[in-house]
Amino acid sequence: MESPKKNTVCQEVRILLLGLDNAGKTTILKQLASEDISHITPTQGFNIKSVQSQGFKLNVWDIGGQRKIRPYWRKYFENTDLLIYVIDSSDRKRFDETAQELAELLDEEKLNMVPLLIFANKQDMMMAATAAEIAESLNLHTIRDRIWQIQSCSALTAEGVQDGMVWLCRNIPTRKK
Repeated sequence: MESPKKNTVCQEVRILLLGLDNAGKTTILKQLASEDISHITPTQGFNIKSVQSQGFKLNVWDIGGQRKIRPYWRKYFENTDLLIYVIDSSDRKRFDETAQELAELLDEEKLNMVPLLIFANKQDMMMAATAAEIAESLNLHTIRDRIWQIQSCSALTAEGVQDGMVWLCRNIPTRKK
């Protein structure tokens, strides 16, 4: 007799993975997919990976973060269930730029009410700002139209990445559960 788990269909969830160039988006995606992270190049377009987690099939869209690519982010907003925004915690001179990009994303109608996970990446770097410092710098406490979480992580060592994904899976919108 077959196990009931074999017949179980995982719920599919669409996740958008955004952030400035060099924040570590692709490294996080490859860590989630248990892939080699030793040779990562800047994303010129997008990467898509499907990852099984917590009983869900997570379809993660990693979109390049270079300035010339950012205007195209909006083409991927439709049907997004969860948003992951990655910040390079060690690049303090770009906090204003990343705050502006995040604010614009949160104003997008198609992303209204979409749960937000912010990865404060590169915590393994000596000069990395803490998640609390980043939350204050980005005025995250003013976000009132969605649930959100900031998670310290290092995509390089994978520390904190699974913790963020557990939070994300617990906060998949009810229409998707």
